[in-house]
Order: sequence, then C-alpha cells, then structure tokens
Amino acid sequence: MQKTITLAHGNGGEENNELITKIFYKAFKNDILSKSEDAAVLNVSKNIAMSTDSFTVSPLFFSGADIGKLSICGTCNDLAMMGAKPKYLTMGVIIEEGFPIRDLEKIVRSMKKELEVNDCLIVSGDTKVMPKGTIDKIIINTTGVGEIQKEGISSNNITTDDLILVSRDIGCHGATIFAAREGIELSNNIQSDCASLYPIVSKLIEENINITALRDATRGGVSAVLNEWAKQSNICIEVSEDKIPVNEEVTGMCEMLGFEAVSLANEGTFCLAIKKEDAPKALEILQQFNKNAVILANVSDKHLQKVILNSSYGTSRFLDTPTGELLPRIC
Repeated sequence: MQKTITLAHGNGGEENNELITKIFYKAFKNDILSKSEDAAVLNVSKNIAMSTDSFTVSPLFFSGADIGKLSICGTCNDLAMMGAKPKYLTMGVIIEEGFPIRDLEKIVRSMKKELEVNDCLIVSGDTKVMPKGTIDKIIINTTGVGEIQKEGISSNNITTDDLILVSRDIGCHGATIFAAREGIELSNNIQSDCASLYPIVSKLIEENINITALRDATRGGVSAVLNEWAKQSNICIEVSEDKIPVNEEVTGMCEMLGFEAVSLANEGTFCLAIKKEDAPKALEILQQFNKNAVILANVSDKHLQKVILNSSYGTSRFLDTPTGELLPRIC
C-alpha cells in the first residue's frame, strides 16, 4: 500500500477495496463482517441497548490511549451503563487526504485490542476520504448494540434510598489531554483513564448488586452527571467535598488553571446510584478494580434538582452544571 491516504482511497474502487481489506478487514475479521453485505444480520437473544457516538480528539495519540481505543471504549461504555453487554459495533471513519497509513494501522490495532476486552465484534463499517484541509486528520463514529443483562437501570429512578458512588479518581483524561496539547510535562506521567467499563459492571451484576443508575462521567465530568441525575429524578444530591478522589497532579493543574476536577472529562470513570444496603458491597467490588473508588454522596430532598457540595468546614455551595467549553475536541 501507499504510505498515506489519497482521495482514491475513498472512491469505491480498487484503492478503496485495498484500504478496507488490508487495514480494516485484516484487523476486525469475523464471520458476519466477511460476508460483505450492505447490512449485517445479527443474532440477538435478549432485549437490546443501542448507542452511537462520534470521536474527534486532539492530539490523536496521548498517554494511556488514542482515538482508536477511545472510540471503542466510548460506545461500549454507554451500553454498559444500561446494564448491557456490548455485542456488535458498526464503524464509520472519515479520513483526511495525506493521513499516514502507519498511524491508521496503529489506531486500528488499538480498536482491535479494546474489542477483545469487551468480547465484541465490528460487523459493518464505512470509510470516507476528505480533501486535505477540510477535516483535521481523522474522525471516527461507532454505533453499538448490546444485550441487556440487568433490566431497570435508569437515571430517572434515583431516590433517597440510594447512595452515589464513583468508580475511581476523577479528571485524569481531561488533565492528560490538556497537558499533551500544551506541552506540559507531568512528573508522575499521569495517564488518561480511558478504559472499558463492562468488566466492572458485569461483576456488579454477577454479585446481584441492587443498581439504580449508572453513568460514565465523560464531557462535563462528575458535575454534569450529578446535575443530570438531580434533574431527571427530581432529587437533591449532597456531595462530601473531602471525599472526592482526585490525583495530586490533577489537583495541581486545576489550581494552576482555575479548573474544577469535578468538571473535567473522564473516559473510564463512572458514577453509580446503589441502594444503601448494597453500597458497601458495591464499593468493595469497585475497589478490586481501582482502590480510589468511594461513596461520594447522599441523596436527599433538601433542594430538589440541585447538587450541593458540603465542605469539611461546615460550609455548602451549589455545584452547578458546567458551562462553556473547558477543553474542546477532547473525545
């Protein structure tokens, strides 16, 4: 193959077939995809969840992940948050003319590895090539179908019988992207938290944890999730500020730049609403995957549809939904 993407790779002819065969089919080969039909025929035995997401991140490669891993984790995690096991994905890739084939192969390898983590298949796809300068390098869309393993998980059903947990320390993805973009060297090599969450969710379901709601804290971070939940379930969420798990370097970066860690994006961190009687057991399971998991907040009816941040000094303030754009093109 040539060393870079050309417009001919998107023409539907020989070059396009070569790109698909030598890059995508080689990595994602399976019985469904190899049929090369206009649509995939899927064998699904349970109720399904379905989600779609598009990914445009700068830089494409960063500490802990790249746009390829991100594109698989993002959609698979959305399915997992509904108690669904990811089964099938479609993929749409829009590539800029001149994009290095070697970088594309590296991205595809990352995607393949994360598909294996989720035991999930790419079953259909599409490739387009845009003239140089019309897009920035590469954009990926993934759409996923998953089989629901636990019914009834919903962010509309949270009550005062629940406690709110977070699965690990927060803000690492946002901090990593910012550091990479601005050329900031971090002493402890902080990495994006980008990771597939279904293995953790599967363990919670296997242990019969009474799950009310799950939500991955991507753009807008934990703050956005909690505010969405407060509104959707007409509740008040009271967060203990001193319990918020934040990496020291993330804290330092936030203090330096005026960010709040609770508003930074994550790509492998999720919030859980768990019935009070099961919260300690759920926390024990979460800490098997990451020791920084904590019980973060209580649910009350003090100020409906609001999130309150309670400090260790006895003061309180509202934690509002983030506004503006802290970091554009982060996922």
